[in-house]
Amino acid sequence: MNIRIVAVGKLKEKYWLEATKEYEKRLRPYARLEIREVPDERAPESLSPAEEAQVKAREGERILTALEQDDHVVALDVEGELWTSEQLAAFLEKQAVYGSGSVAFVIGGSLGLAPEVLRRADRRLSFGRLTYPHQMMRVMLLEQLYRAFRIMRGEPYHK
Repeated sequence: MNIRIVAVGKLKEKYWLEATKEYEKRLRPYARLEIREVPDERAPESLSPAEEAQVKAREGERILTALEQDDHVVALDVEGELWTSEQLAAFLEKQAVYGSGSVAFVIGGSLGLAPEVLRRADRRLSFGRLTYPHQMMRVMLLEQLYRAFRIMRGEPYHK
């Protein structure tokens, strides 16, 4: 199975980089993982709604360019569906068997995702109604992907 993560911005802090590398290593036996980072836009604290929309639109164009035609796209969105780890595992298994075998998870920047990206998404997944830093979100997603593959294979995982 091919898993692609398209994320706005680079990981800067050493601890996020180390955590990402660890989960990339753990996922190798289960899936082919690719992380595509797209540049984020400068977004000062005091943007007007129109300026926010412009920032999201520019980031959205980059995200859409980073996606492949046959990707089943899952946008991480606070308004998305709430899944359990078992539901994520079932979704991935279904995509591996009946889908294209290629799933792309999209993590937006600090302002979220452009409407065009949300329209391109086949699913929207929420990790809860709280807001998380997008760098942390990448690590959380990788951990959940690792957990989902362990569940799919009937291997032990921490509950």
